[in-house]
Amino acid sequence: MLFFGGDYNPEQWPEEVWEQDVALMRRAGVTIVSLGVFAWSHLEPEEGRFEFGWLDRIMDRLHEGGIRVALATPTASPPPWFTLAHPEGLPVTADGVRLSHGSRDTYCVSAPAYRAAARRIAAALAGRYAGHPALALWHVHNEYGTDCRCDLTAAAFRVWLRDKHGGLDALNDAWTTAFWSQRYSDWAQILPPRATRYLPNPAHVLDFRRFLSDELLGAFVEQRDLLRAATPDIPVTTNFVQGGWVSVDHARWAAELDVVAVDHYPATTDGAEAETAFGADLARGWAAGQGGSWLLMETAPNLIYTPGRMHAKEPGRLTRHSLSYLARGSRGAMYFQWRQPRGGAELFHSALVPHAGPDSPVFREAVGLGRTLKALDGQVAGPLTAQVAIGWDAPSWWALQGGGLPAADIDYPAAVQQTHRALYHAGIATDFVFPGLDGLGERLRAYRMVVLPHLYLVSDEAAAALREFVASGGHLVAGHLSGIADPAGRIRLGGYPGAFRDFLGVRVVEWRPLAPGTTIALDNGDRGVRWSERVETAGAETVVRYAADVLAGAPAITRNRYGDGAAWYVSPGLDDDALRRLLDQVAAEAGVLPVLPGLPPRLDAVRRGDLVFLFNHGDAPAPVPLPGPGTDAVTGRPAPGSVTVPAGGTTVVALQPPDRRPAAAGPHL
Repeated sequence: MLFFGGDYNPEQWPEEVWEQDVALMRRAGVTIVSLGVFAWSHLEPEEGRFEFGWLDRIMDRLHEGGIRVALATPTASPPPWFTLAHPEGLPVTADGVRLSHGSRDTYCVSAPAYRAAARRIAAALAGRYAGHPALALWHVHNEYGTDCRCDLTAAAFRVWLRDKHGGLDALNDAWTTAFWSQRYSDWAQILPPRATRYLPNPAHVLDFRRFLSDELLGAFVEQRDLLRAATPDIPVTTNFVQGGWVSVDHARWAAELDVVAVDHYPATTDGAEAETAFGADLARGWAAGQGGSWLLMETAPNLIYTPGRMHAKEPGRLTRHSLSYLARGSRGAMYFQWRQPRGGAELFHSALVPHAGPDSPVFREAVGLGRTLKALDGQVAGPLTAQVAIGWDAPSWWALQGGGLPAADIDYPAAVQQTHRALYHAGIATDFVFPGLDGLGERLRAYRMVVLPHLYLVSDEAAAALREFVASGGHLVAGHLSGIADPAGRIRLGGYPGAFRDFLGVRVVEWRPLAPGTTIALDNGDRGVRWSERVETAGAETVVRYAADVLAGAPAITRNRYGDGAAWYVSPGLDDDALRRLLDQVAAEAGVLPVLPGLPPRLDAVRRGDLVFLFNHGDAPAPVPLPGPGTDAVTGRPAPGSVTVPAGGTTVVALQPPDRRPAAAGPHL
């Protein structure tokens, strides 16, 4: 079954609306909805007293309508009675301010009362609905990531630090506490990072982010295990969310989920398609242990949330984005939310049924999308195969968010997204790998080319795996700020990029970040942006040099033959066009081809098994030659050698496997 639906909040509406909703869901082809994500106060209006009657009725009604349920535990939004009874369960900020009830996420994950209340409501839901025929998926919590700096968190942090470091001597060494007289002589002296006079210890902050990831994971696992015990055949998930505030290492969490589920909201109007591809490819990387199959749990159906403004999607964009996620590994497409609310903090949030009702562009397009997904159901099964991978490392992101860095505008996710965007516009299928996880060497064997933007923290084991990748014939591209520090954040001495110097064949002796709005000339006609460095070669050949200022004539981009492969170092920042040209060159040398070479502008292709998804983001029809004969997977019409993708539209072609293609006609007898 392909998942198609979204968050449904019947507790916000009178029951007469429920009948309309189920009828509209059937009309749109909805197959599943999430229930109860923010319904704790309706499910448990007083501590220990549960009211399941309303949930029973809507579960039954949905089942009668042929719609399945992803039943959520509502623990992301504790009710008012909890925070009144347990004020220690409210989060404390780094400034020492205990927040008040009045929003979602008003909890401290280390508070025993909160953890007990979360287990209680999860167990009650499991006991009530374990045998309900509508139940298809457990959805634990919502968008884990909330942090707290209270004394309860401090106690839990110290336990975690003991487990990780063993003793205070090891911790003091890892944190370089000799600096500024920070050496700890008793565990009780260690607190969470709180507001302080000047710069905090970056290793302290980094370990706290890692602790939060593990502490939140522990809270998830407690609920997951209760649900698994009650319903061993029902998968359990939670919805991952990205953001600089999120202290969750999703790559490490993924192994604890039965289904990797992701919330993804593109934030630019002109780059939403590339952002969609990025979010989907990253999710597929997290789900590599599950065959690359994941679930889009939330996205906005008809709006793009740009900073300070909501942009209404143009006709066809909802469908293109949804099928782009599907093409890149999702089990379907789900949205936040089904029906737009009349009030509350997100009363203007995107919805499949907006304030205008079903007589609206978004609902009409959703009905068409539902028909398309129904036609594709059963055909979307094959994997997406890529020969290029990008490194992603949440701790490197966290480390580069700190103060005291050489530039204030270092942006880890922007650097990774720019790399992915260059490959996306080149039509090259791309995976993600996670250098912080064990088994990197084995995973790298699947690729011809690996790109490492801002991989700041690197273990000796990861460096060895990347070195072997190059020596065995791989092509590696490392950008500045890569290979700089060990996993504790301690600088690797002897010149940057310390972990990679030998196989890159370079030594960086000086960073020269550029002032905002300035550039530096390169001798190939491009201009460096944001960053420059003084690079010395140590075996590498210089491909591009700096052409101005004190760096004139110095290496800017280098290539080093190492073993059977090649390692490139890119010291300046590059704009999108320059980066794409460079990665095109490396891909060609690595023998990597686009999914479909020679596509028209604003058209991209994704191949998943025998299905080829073609997306036309332009305003004119586009003819596309196919790699072989096939059929339109939605209409069933023959597609013998090419198709025309309508303006703003999507075409999905089921290629005919070679062993089922008709033999070439022989001579007439």
